[in-house]
Amino acid sequence: MPDKAQTLPARPFRDPASEGLPAKLALFLVVFLFLALFLVLPLVAVFVEAFRKGLESFWEAIVEPDALASIRLTLLVAVISVPLNLIFGVAAAWAIAKFEFKGKAFLITLIDLPFSISPVISGLVYVILFSSHSVLGPWLKSYGIEVLFAVPGIVLATIFVTFPFVARELIPLMQDQGTGDEEAAISLGASGWQTFWYVTLPNIKWGLLYGVLLCNARAMGEFGAVSVVSGHIRGETNTMPLHIEILYNEYNMGAAFAVATLLAGLALVTLVLKTILEIRFGAGNAAGKH
Repeated sequence: MPDKAQTLPARPFRDPASEGLPAKLALFLVVFLFLALFLVLPLVAVFVEAFRKGLESFWEAIVEPDALASIRLTLLVAVISVPLNLIFGVAAAWAIAKFEFKGKAFLITLIDLPFSISPVISGLVYVILFSSHSVLGPWLKSYGIEVLFAVPGIVLATIFVTFPFVARELIPLMQDQGTGDEEAAISLGASGWQTFWYVTLPNIKWGLLYGVLLCNARAMGEFGAVSVVSGHIRGETNTMPLHIEILYNEYNMGAAFAVATLLAGLALVTLVLKTILEIRFGAGNAAGKH
């Protein structure tokens, strides 16, 4: 009896990635329409509304005392939280990628926790921990340390929602690189610090910058967790997103959109830097493999 597989007619090879011109045009049209509707048009609308009453009105909204206070607080929170997340991210990625230990999977799950928890819930956690009815709150207050409705609470909430960015960027990168370079450096007499500074850090520099960039953008734009712990004190605990919300609720649309352009500008700068880092990161990987 003849083999059925031998009796089937041979089919010509077709590249699965090749499609006809109509299908390609339809796909590109859907993508461009989606981006224009949900990304470009809202972004353009922000800038149009911000400058609708002229440059002078825009500048007055930016230099208003409460707006300046929100800008300073946003920058302060980012300056504190991003370096701390950088240190944590490098340490966590080093431990997970370079060593084998019990609980590694659980540690990775904890790092991913802020991605799955609502920022509002993370803010409520700090309210429970440091409120006047908790154990930590009155004890810290006896030493003159205010956490809730103050800068420390805003920094803690921001750190919580942003700490996965650096770690999750570095973990797969360091796992892919393996431990061969570090083992070679140690076998040649390098210390642990020398190995990290001259071997590990150059290998992860582009991924590290990429993670820091994303972490900084999220830190400056965080709303939910900061809103819960800040208390919305004008001129004191309002970051830029919170200040924009207050202006919007007061129907001060021009000032709200003026401050929003600063965050929108940050998003555009982040996008440009992200693209540059992706190009450099890809070129560095290709050179390393070559």
